Amino acid sequence: MVISRLYRGFKTQIRDDREFSVFLLVGLLLGLAGGIFNSIFPNYLNDFYRISEQQRGILEIPRECAGLVVMLVVGALSALGDVRLSRVSLILNVAGAFGIALLAPRYSVMIVWLFVFSLGQHVFMPLTPKIGMSLSRRENFGARLARYSAFGLVAGIAGNGIVWVGMRLLHMGYRPLFISAGVFYLGAAAAIFFMRADKPDRARPRFVLRKKYALYYALCLTNGARKQIFLTFAPWVLITVFGVGAPTFAVLGVIISLVSVGTRTAVGRAIDRLGERAVLTAEAALLVLICLGYALSGRFFSAAAAVVIIAVCYIIDSSMSVVEMARSTYVRKIASDESDVTPTLAAGTSIDHIASMSVPALGGMLWAATGDYRPVFFVAAGIAVVNIVLTSRIKIGRGGQGEGAEEPSPMSAG
Repeated sequence: MVISRLYRGFKTQIRDDREFSVFLLVGLLLGLAGGIFNSIFPNYLNDFYRISEQQRGILEIPRECAGLVVMLVVGALSALGDVRLSRVSLILNVAGAFGIALLAPRYSVMIVWLFVFSLGQHVFMPLTPKIGMSLSRRENFGARLARYSAFGLVAGIAGNGIVWVGMRLLHMGYRPLFISAGVFYLGAAAAIFFMRADKPDRARPRFVLRKKYALYYALCLTNGARKQIFLTFAPWVLITVFGVGAPTFAVLGVIISLVSVGTRTAVGRAIDRLGERAVLTAEAALLVLICLGYALSGRFFSAAAAVVIIAVCYIIDSSMSVVEMARSTYVRKIASDESDVTPTLAAGTSIDHIASMSVPALGGMLWAATGDYRPVFFVAAGIAVVNIVLTSRIKIGRGGQGEGAEEPSPMSAG
């Protein structure tokens, strides 16, 4: 009997390792695609459509609206299971990337394709940590998610390299680079079909909103607000104020990826050894300093020194995005049931994007009204301070459940 159990466990481990290897391949291809797409998209908006700061902020409303509806999409399709739903999300990525490349002659049409692309990205967001954790053991959640992330980052270096070589040496335009990104998204969509799909479960919770996860929802809200200020306006400052071009962003992307490989390994180990509270508190404190760096460098230093300082802040800020997995492992550890995890992470993504939709538009209006980008980053620093207060309340008991947490019924469950 013992030998039989060991044998079954061994077979399961081999199967999970194979599945995880395919999952790493998906991350690799997505890293290549994202390295290309993210390097050129801000400059593409500026060079091709000539939009203003206010328009740039408002653009985040349709883009991040996709994130807001994630909870509804994941809930409606939850019976498909995580892998099948991931296939759907990556197909949306493919359609959106090729649509932007080939079928967006006007700004209004581009917005439609951007929404499709963004919907695919945002649906995949809560599925990534859930699939990774399902192929891991509790004691190595952080390490395995960090490995997946590191694969994507290494590929991102290659993606940024493609942009630099393409634009600097081969004088490529935006369209062939967007097509290249679409090809890699297509490869990721094809690869995930080789993963074993979990059986459809019609009894699986569709929507989960529980009081027990209220702190997680609050963390998502403040994280979404500060993060979106960075994603929208940090590159826009470098582009419109300091004249940084797409090839330079490709170089910054390579540096970010190199730094982030180490950051992801360190953060993954820190989650496993120190816990989510320590990791998230340290991130929030560092982000206060980074936001002040964005806001104050231009006031106290020359333009040449300021652009270097802002670029360094941009690199550090980008490399800290891995800390997101600490919020995911926090949910997994306090979850009442494993079936709660995916819908709860999806709810968190939607709540995150309540802020992501509104804050950039308000930030763009603030920049336009004051004629200065600095107030936008002072607001971001204030949000990061609120994040410190919230992370100090994280508690995880020895058994993994939140200490003192009640187990109320779902506020809404399908």
